[in-house]
Amino acid sequence: MDIFQKTEEFTIAREAQKAGFYPYFIPMEGNEGAEAVFQGKRLIMCGSNNYLGLTVHPKVLEASQKAIREYGTSCTGSRFLNGTLELHLELERQLADWVGKEAALVFSTGMQTNLGTISAIVGREDYVIMDRDDHASLVDGARLSFGEMKRFRHNDARDLERVLANLPEDQGKLVVVDGLFSMAGDIAPLPELVPVCKKYGARLMVDDAHAMGVLGGGRGTAAHFGMTDDVDLIMSTFSKSFASLGGFIAGDEQIIHYIQHHARSLIFSASIPAANCAAVLAALEIMREEPERIARVNQNGKKMRAGLTELGYDIGNSVTPVVPVIIGDDMLTFTMWRFLLENGVFVNPVISPAVPQGHQLLRTSYMATHTDEQLDHVLGIFEQVGKQLELI
Repeated sequence: MDIFQKTEEFTIAREAQKAGFYPYFIPMEGNEGAEAVFQGKRLIMCGSNNYLGLTVHPKVLEASQKAIREYGTSCTGSRFLNGTLELHLELERQLADWVGKEAALVFSTGMQTNLGTISAIVGREDYVIMDRDDHASLVDGARLSFGEMKRFRHNDARDLERVLANLPEDQGKLVVVDGLFSMAGDIAPLPELVPVCKKYGARLMVDDAHAMGVLGGGRGTAAHFGMTDDVDLIMSTFSKSFASLGGFIAGDEQIIHYIQHHARSLIFSASIPAANCAAVLAALEIMREEPERIARVNQNGKKMRAGLTELGYDIGNSVTPVVPVIIGDDMLTFTMWRFLLENGVFVNPVISPAVPQGHQLLRTSYMATHTDEQLDHVLGIFEQVGKQLELI
């Protein structure tokens, strides 16, 4: 069999493209945060992770441009060898302080942060125990490790205890959860999970890619629950609230030191450019100086959860600015996505295997920079399209 035969049999994407219902790799012509431009038409962006709207903030732009002038466009090497700048170290110090941990380590992407951290920590005869709804990067990190992966039901502390109770007492255990789940918009119940982890001697890692800048005054899920000291590792990305590219892991200094010398995705990848570091440092400064942005993104999330629910949509268990609109059918999900796009609203269609069959959804997410006028317009379009498709 020709190994490329599978490429000929993969036809679903081309069929969707021909039918005009292909929703991926959409090329934007411009992006101003709360609005974007597609094929010359302005859209209200309700599908971004730019929660605080900082990608076009003047301080972030200026800091990034200044760093390019001072350091150039690339470090051209890994952190391990020639790719570490003092700017990276300053960023790590500030990130550790922001999340309340002793040390932090900056990776080139959030994906690489999870791949490197989990595969470095979880060794042979260790166990990594994951929420069934964990992000793909966490799952792939577990697969890259030499340990054994176990799963527990989503946000179910009793099922986590069932899993842990059946593992050898003398083996290492790392429990890994998303803080804010990126599709459902719900939050990991740390007050229920932490006692179970402690009972069975398991360490806890929280992926706060979507929670950083949103929960806990911007400091993430552990801060939201007042449990920073109870979480061993806090991870986040720069591609959401930090308006840049990269990721970091934070925890006790000796743990971060170990990861620094064992994470292959760090050692064998070029470091993020100075411009990306400077953008994150500027974003951190804005979070400290403008806490009203964090309050505003949560206020906007609350407004949209209430508005979509009032229209008759099922938004699941969302309690954050990530608000799913559950449709439950592939073609209907794509059709509604297309109708919304044609009416000037950009959202993300999500189908299996990213979500279970029967839970196909439109992922909507909101920013601090969305105005009430924009959000009211979005709700009006959802009402119009929902009635047109007989969904509400």
